[in-house]
Amino acid sequence: MSQFLKSFVKNESGATAIEYGLIAAGIAVVIIVAVDSVGAALITQFTAIATAIN
Repeated sequence: MSQFLKSFVKNESGATAIEYGLIAAGIAVVIIVAVDSVGAALITQFTAIATAIN
């Protein structure tokens, strides 16, 4: 049983998975902010075009 606990403590694959998860979450946040920013700019442009047409 103690050998199992020693190997469990030395195993770092779980930490690596958590790190990759944090990186993916950070990238997702950046993408969401970028899409939101572009979306707001597009709404402004389309509103200006619609106003000019009317």
